[in-house]
Amino acid sequence: MITLLFVGRLFQRQVFQYRHFAALAASQYYTKISEPAKRGTIYIKESDSSNLVDEKQAGLFPVASDLELFNVTVIPKHITEDKRTIAHRISPIIGEDEDKIYEAINVDENYIPPIKKRVTKEVADQVAALDIKGVYLEEQYSRFYPEKESLSHLLGFVDFENNGRYGVEEYYDGLLKGEGGTLKGLKDNLGRVVKVQESDPGKDGASVVLTIDRSIQYMVEKKLKEGIERYSAEGGTIIVLEPKTGAILAMASSPNYDPNKFNEVKTEDQSVFLNPATSLNWEPGSVFKPVVVSAALADKKVEPDSKPEHGFSNYVTVDGYEIHNSQDKPFGFETVTQILENSDNVGMVWVADQIGSLVMGDYIKKFGFGLKTGIDLSGESPGQVAPAKKWHDVNRATISFGQGISTTPIQIAQAYAVLANKGKLVKPRILDKIIEPNGQEKTVDSAQPEEVIKEEDAQKIKQMLISVVENGHGKKAQVEGYKVAGKTGTAQIPKSDGGYEETQHIGSFAGFAPADDPRFVMLVKFDKPQNVEWAESSAAPIFGEIADWLLNSYLKVPKVEPGETSN
Repeated sequence: MITLLFVGRLFQRQVFQYRHFAALAASQYYTKISEPAKRGTIYIKESDSSNLVDEKQAGLFPVASDLELFNVTVIPKHITEDKRTIAHRISPIIGEDEDKIYEAINVDENYIPPIKKRVTKEVADQVAALDIKGVYLEEQYSRFYPEKESLSHLLGFVDFENNGRYGVEEYYDGLLKGEGGTLKGLKDNLGRVVKVQESDPGKDGASVVLTIDRSIQYMVEKKLKEGIERYSAEGGTIIVLEPKTGAILAMASSPNYDPNKFNEVKTEDQSVFLNPATSLNWEPGSVFKPVVVSAALADKKVEPDSKPEHGFSNYVTVDGYEIHNSQDKPFGFETVTQILENSDNVGMVWVADQIGSLVMGDYIKKFGFGLKTGIDLSGESPGQVAPAKKWHDVNRATISFGQGISTTPIQIAQAYAVLANKGKLVKPRILDKIIEPNGQEKTVDSAQPEEVIKEEDAQKIKQMLISVVENGHGKKAQVEGYKVAGKTGTAQIPKSDGGYEETQHIGSFAGFAPADDPRFVMLVKFDKPQNVEWAESSAAPIFGEIADWLLNSYLKVPKVEPGETSN
């Protein structure tokens, strides 16, 4: 009976369960190891000279790259030497307490957590040179951001699962990540590969070159910090872009964070990962007025020198609501140019009335408001613009001076780029070039421009914005020897329960220079400055300081004599 049972068991295992036990045996000798791909490097441009135009002289600076690091691991059961001696030998190399190491390895286990994580190759080589049985090095890649807080919102970070989060790292994750490889082979009884039978190396990720210019980014970050400290602001954003190509030359916001230490940011503070330039909305205030005036010009309802039949009072009543000027004083018989110079809310209500809600709403959409710009960064917000057909007269009135509508900083920068680029919109972009692992390069072209307003109307609004800087609230944005076009915005902040904050505001200035042949568009925005009342005393001066440096020191644009143009 026992013999029959034995034969039956043997037949069952050899015939019916052959595949199962063959696989089990093979698993004791064969192994498959996944090898992660090296993530591509992110570069920004670093000009070797002050001539930004000469791309042949431009170098590249890595702002995100993979470091080859190692975990020091120990399998206590494999150790044949005295464990106290091992702890003594390893301690000074990896910088960990000897007693702590001894306590960790003085067990009879097949696995314990690494005794040291993320050591450099130099340290790993020193550990390997000890040639201690049972001590192993586990290779891994770790993302490193040499500029720390600088560019953090734009870059994002790579989490511990090697996934890109936020910014460029997330938007181009598939491109940067590459494809991991595998290694199959025979292993010994210690789990070590002793013979490789099959190897698929995979493919490392591609590297990317951003449109960001390191020198301009440095100056923008510096001036943003200075402005926040000077005006005791809670934060701020500055964007610089090329109006003809849409290329972002600099983008900075504060508060920011160090992507090398993203895991140290508390859960309740992780909103700091969002890029304020593209993901956060605000009611822009008077910086929005040129968009509405452009619509009125394009619809042939006003000209720069148009005046109303009756002079403007200090307030106007719409749908039972009183709308006042910011300084609550009447401006009388103003031209449309003077409405912008004086930043007259009452005058803007009149301009909006000339075109009506549907036309005004259509042009607002053409300028890109209420829509994502399509910039190649993750998490972009479209802002909020109610459909024009649902507006009441009071909605049209408040939107005319930038309240009752929410936008992102990148949308405002894009809108001013339309005015600077002869009425044509070019989608803003961050990516300039892709570098494949084999070194092959692919340059990314700008999107096709789309006409928003005619060139003649763009020329008119440009001259009006030059007048705002020379004669209106934008005087502190002036740069001697150059024509600067722009507009201030001192925006009220809506409260969650309705109405607006009485003592807090957001100050901004958007503009471009040199006005006759714009090399850059810039938006400067400060959140809740404490010791200034108007944007003309906060955002406009910082705009002027950066523009002065760009025109005189960096781009070295020739100055224009009075009465001449820069064309």
